[in-house]
Amino acid sequence: MSSEEAAEPAGGTGRARVERALLADLLTEVGPERPTLCTGWTTHDLVAHLVTRERVPRAGPGLVIPALHGVTERAERSTGQAHSFAELVELFRSGPARWNPSRLRRFDDATNVNEFYVHYADVDRAVPGFTPRALDPVSRERVWSALRLLGRTGYRGTGAEVIAERTDTGARRVLRRGTPTVIISGVPEEILLHAFGRRSAAQVEIQGDPEAVASL
Repeated sequence: MSSEEAAEPAGGTGRARVERALLADLLTEVGPERPTLCTGWTTHDLVAHLVTRERVPRAGPGLVIPALHGVTERAERSTGQAHSFAELVELFRSGPARWNPSRLRRFDDATNVNEFYVHYADVDRAVPGFTPRALDPVSRERVWSALRLLGRTGYRGTGAEVIAERTDTGARRVLRRGTPTVIISGVPEEILLHAFGRRSAAQVEIQGDPEAVASL
């Protein structure tokens, strides 16, 4: 990869760029007041979160450190109040701030394909009658690889062993060690949604010990 390619902004080419455009288009289509799968958030709140995540440095630590989450929430409210919904969508569509490492295509693809797909589902699946949107084959493999770490985080609250099983290939991956065993079956992006806490919206099948299944 050339240095010129490595420094290409997120607005260039790449899998995350495609997911960004799809999410921006969906937000524009449904407007600012649509409910989402993020409890208490409308689409206006969601896009304010996305813009803050990429453009407000002080908000970053609170995305991963619970004690600082209040700082992030205040920054998100400020962003949402400072811009109209249309402005927020265009800011998101245009990509991250110049200091943000997501302007590097490989970093963008590694971190944002998952993020944007999940938030697309947050909007699309919040109302009845949705049709699941499948990922392209390359992005699907990225999600499958990322599930090793994301699954460990997503299922840390259960004592069970959690195994992901792909319904498209039959491949399996242990997401968390423990006992007894629970098997979550689906295509990688649906397992991703389940691991990210979108339990009711994820189209997966879960088998195993009833108490362990209930703990998920």
